Amino acid sequence: MAKQMKRLYRAPAKDSIIGGVCAGIANYFGIDPVIVRLIWVLAIFGFGFGIFAYLLAWIIIPRK
Repeated sequence: MAKQMKRLYRAPAKDSIIGGVCAGIANYFGIDPVIVRLIWVLAIFGFGFGIFAYLLAWIIIPRK
């Protein structure tokens, strides 16, 4: 039996706040979405690339 590959998807609208990127990443890694959202906030305010990275992920990652 072939092992099914794990894929990264944006979360459905009911699980997402803005675009579903954080919830989708959290689901992929099996962690709480709040942790991923906090990392994005740190990236936005701490490093300055968070908004660009989020928008890019929103465009690239397909919706499930």
